[in-house]
Amino acid sequence: MPSHINAILDLVKSPIRSLQGDKPSRGVANAASASSVSSRSSAERKRIAAETKQLDKEEKVVKRELAKLTKEKEVVEKHDRDPARERYGVLLHAGHEVKDDLPRGDFRTIRNVVGQCIMFRARVQNIRPMSAKLAFIVFRQQLLTVQGVLCATDEEGGISENMVRWAEKLPKETIVLVEGFVRDAQQEVISTEVHRFEMDVLKLHVISEVTDVPAWTVAEASRSVELDDDEEGDSDVVHTGRIAGISLQSRLQHRAMDLRTPTNQAIFRVQALVCRYARSYLDDRGFIEIHTTKLQPAATESGSGVFKVDYFQRAAYLAQSPQLAKETCISADFERVYEIGPVFRAENSNTHRHMTEFTGIDIEMAIERSYLEARSLIDGMLKHVFRSILQNHQPELDKVKRQFPHDDLVFPDDTVILDFHDGIRLLKDDGWTEGGEELDEYEDLSRRGEVRLGQLVKEKYNTDYYILDKFPLDVRPFYTMPDPDDPRLSNSFDIFVRGEEILSGGQRLHSAYELEKQLEEACINPEEMRDYVNAFRWGMPPHAGGGIGLERLVMLFLKLSNLCNASLFPRDPKSFPDAASAAGIHIHNDVELPHVTNVVGFDEPTVVSQDDMKKPDHPPLEDLIARHGDSTHTAWTDPGYKVWRHDKTGAAIGYIHSHGHSVSWGYPLCPYANLSEVIIAYVAWLGEKDLKPIWLNVDARTEKILADELDWRALSVTADQRIRCSDPATYGNKNVHRKVHAAERAGMTVQIITGEISDDLREEIDKGIREWQSSRAGTQVHTTMVRPWADCRHRSYFVGRDKDGKACGLISIAKLAPEHGYQIKWALAFPNSPQGTSEKLLSYVIDEMRNAGVVVATFGAGAKDTLEVIDNIRGIKAKLLSQVYQAIVSSFSLTNKSRYREKFGAFEDPLYICYPNGSLGLQGVEAIMGSVKDPQKNRDKRNAMLGNSKSPSDSSPSGSSTVVSINSTKRKLKEIDENAAESHPFSTGT
Repeated sequence: MPSHINAILDLVKSPIRSLQGDKPSRGVANAASASSVSSRSSAERKRIAAETKQLDKEEKVVKRELAKLTKEKEVVEKHDRDPARERYGVLLHAGHEVKDDLPRGDFRTIRNVVGQCIMFRARVQNIRPMSAKLAFIVFRQQLLTVQGVLCATDEEGGISENMVRWAEKLPKETIVLVEGFVRDAQQEVISTEVHRFEMDVLKLHVISEVTDVPAWTVAEASRSVELDDDEEGDSDVVHTGRIAGISLQSRLQHRAMDLRTPTNQAIFRVQALVCRYARSYLDDRGFIEIHTTKLQPAATESGSGVFKVDYFQRAAYLAQSPQLAKETCISADFERVYEIGPVFRAENSNTHRHMTEFTGIDIEMAIERSYLEARSLIDGMLKHVFRSILQNHQPELDKVKRQFPHDDLVFPDDTVILDFHDGIRLLKDDGWTEGGEELDEYEDLSRRGEVRLGQLVKEKYNTDYYILDKFPLDVRPFYTMPDPDDPRLSNSFDIFVRGEEILSGGQRLHSAYELEKQLEEACINPEEMRDYVNAFRWGMPPHAGGGIGLERLVMLFLKLSNLCNASLFPRDPKSFPDAASAAGIHIHNDVELPHVTNVVGFDEPTVVSQDDMKKPDHPPLEDLIARHGDSTHTAWTDPGYKVWRHDKTGAAIGYIHSHGHSVSWGYPLCPYANLSEVIIAYVAWLGEKDLKPIWLNVDARTEKILADELDWRALSVTADQRIRCSDPATYGNKNVHRKVHAAERAGMTVQIITGEISDDLREEIDKGIREWQSSRAGTQVHTTMVRPWADCRHRSYFVGRDKDGKACGLISIAKLAPEHGYQIKWALAFPNSPQGTSEKLLSYVIDEMRNAGVVVATFGAGAKDTLEVIDNIRGIKAKLLSQVYQAIVSSFSLTNKSRYREKFGAFEDPLYICYPNGSLGLQGVEAIMGSVKDPQKNRDKRNAMLGNSKSPSDSSPSGSSTVVSINSTKRKLKEIDENAAESHPFSTGT
């Protein structure tokens, strides 16, 4: 019996009140309270009550500890009396050598030791008690599990019943040292990876105890994803959320547990294999592996943001890539080099395919005749990696497919190589446009364009892997070699897997004169890069190379849906949410831009008239939006919305009553600490009102609460399209610059409105808006009406004027929570405005925000190309929802705005649709459609409030085409619903 247990037991058995020093026991306290209650003040009575409550709480804790220790003492005493005590127990935590003569077992070679006794270390994955004398224990070593049989015998010193009962109580994930006899299984073991063999457990000792109960077990996290019969591995449905019922957020928060699953064990074996086969291929061809510094004195390689660090009171930067160091090594006559190491990108891109830190495989080589030597070598290396893994490591691939179903990568022996203009031609023949404009052969493709091109290449050439060559020079880094026959093109290429770029490469400049000229044009001071430039001044051979993102390669090869699944410890812009602000490091700005104090003549009602749950001490809705809000919240001031208020905190949620549903838009406006409490109260209120809830455009924090605490379903079809104002991409691409110059040549200017907006100015802008609405062709879908003057105290206005001084366009920006900056809420070019009015206004406004110190801004929510399944949705339901989304996207051309915004460097920050089971059927989708665009209803409601007066926010004639599109979408939904009923007679639909 360990002495420390006895000592603790003696202590906790003492009366708890006596452990509190001079605090009286409960009996004494009660007697004293009774005798003098009349003479004590109310405050004194409250103090005594609080102290008594605290003592009761502490007493309960001590009693629990007492029960626990008493139980532990009984276990130890039973062990000490057990004749089989040498066979089981807890090994001392000490560094002494374990002495035994038994071979150490490895589950991978278990078939070689059948009929032998072995000793092995493993984790307890599961225990199944069968009787007082029999238990089955599933042991796990990395990828494999084996069943152990623990059976009590009547032999002296043999396995005892007490040993069986002790083993049954071992927590899952306990690390044990086991001695066992390996034999053929009496019947196939279905519950383990090793089916044909099992072992009789002879000894069982705990090496490392589990002292905290994990949120979920490895067995739970390892469950296979079962596809429905009609759902293929390469389905259009994108699953980026829960795997085996556990969300990605939860997996990342419990990463040490998550990495134990066979799927993750296999993923990171494949990742290691990629590096191993790449290294061997390059080593065999004379390459030298190098390791370059990650601290640099200057921000280099325009196109990617950099992390600035304090280097002993001097500025330094984390390297965006080893590009400059690689080239310096080529100048140093290393001839052929490669590096596998970390890369840092300060890009605020919250997508499934971006990280701020990742591993790069970078290659550089001197060339003899052409950059095609490097292209061919890299192509050969990648295909060697793919073939080696597919041919030699099928067990690892099979384990990945259990949770990430996919077809093996398809690629021909002769790689498909297309020139950039050939790829553009394929897209043009398919009718593809960028933001409604025809593709330009000398501009870069958007990500959406790349994905569509990958689909077209797969259809035409039956390959998931291809090379796009001869990129336009303007979209490549400053050190890229121009094409000798067409200076608008370059000797550069990208390599694609499953429609996404995994490598960018090409030939570099090797003339010091040309390099310094390019540095000047890129506004980079050569003296800040002296070591690099000197490498060229002292003679640089012709050279070429490229860089691969290891995690992205693995993600696409295994079709893992999210880059986080291919990174051991992923880092993205939202990492370290609870970290304290570092000294001297500015996290975000709460910047005030010039705003308007009053709009003369604007008397339209706002949602405040629907804010009937607001109490006097609740903050105004407009102030909540500016303090806590994002782009979706700025629509809440429209009359179509109602506002629910949390009685206790004044938190607000905007919703629309539609088709028997409450369609809520945006997360609750409240501090994060109150988020869960507010959400649960709101959902309970909806239940009282008998409204089916659907929640749209919520952030990841709200989605997590709804999915984890309320078991709601979640998917993602939209994203806030943000810009980082310091990003060079926000200056726009070549097409944007051309249009801005056209507007300036036409004499266009921009006016910033401050103070009071006069009646004449308001009427001038309202007239332009009415003309704009009348001229709109096609279907418009918005969560808000065009009401620029609402909440003017939190808005800034920029009016475009033509050469005659007439208003030709308007941009209204709305103040949001400091972490979100501002929303570019309305950007309108009125009819007959100069060409490039929109681009000129947007460029001007972004410049103003950048100069004022605004860090981030958003265009608002935009549609994503595909539906992503996040939480609690699978199989046929996911597939049907994907079809519904494609029908809606097709009807409304929803992605056109998203593509246009990408020209200004917009990146996606995902938003989520959340709903409880049974809430998003056909009527639920109709409710959503009604909330985003029900022209007659919205117009009638608002005109009734205005007394039938006209306003620029009235729906335009295009509303009729909207109704037609909605009706055609409904027909598509009904067709899908009927098909689902035919295929699945017992299905309840989506």
